[in-house]
Amino acid sequence: MSRLFAVGLDNPKTNVNVGAVIRAVGVYGGQMVAVSGHRYSAAATDTMKGHQRIPVLHNLDDLHAVVPFDSVPVAVELIDDAISLVDYVHPKNAFYVFGAEDNTLGQRVLSWCRDVVFVPTRHCMNLAATVNVVLYDRMAKELRR
Repeated sequence: MSRLFAVGLDNPKTNVNVGAVIRAVGVYGGQMVAVSGHRYSAAATDTMKGHQRIPVLHNLDDLHAVVPFDSVPVAVELIDDAISLVDYVHPKNAFYVFGAEDNTLGQRVLSWCRDVVFVPTRHCMNLAATVNVVLYDRMAKELRR
């Protein structure tokens, strides 16, 4: 059974984090990174040159428009009604959406996401660290099936 995932970044603040996210998506076997907003250009932290192996769409106005067919949009956001990542069952095909380091996703994005999950930590994490934790969780749970 083929299981696919992609990552969307909503107007990320730093190129460093975007590069690290591209690397993470490549390492964990993702199919695409989509970046909304106009703050990203390139990143030295994509040390494995993942952008040469997976599509990186950037300067997008709307992440919703690029959700892959048959993928469940999953927002990763620290809000009251979110599901703990510990208990979350990842969908077969997922499009994970992460917010900027200096903002939240808000209703503009949450309104079209089927699921909202959070990583249970004492404080908020760095964008790239959060992506790595969510993708590792996905992989670890798949390996236990």
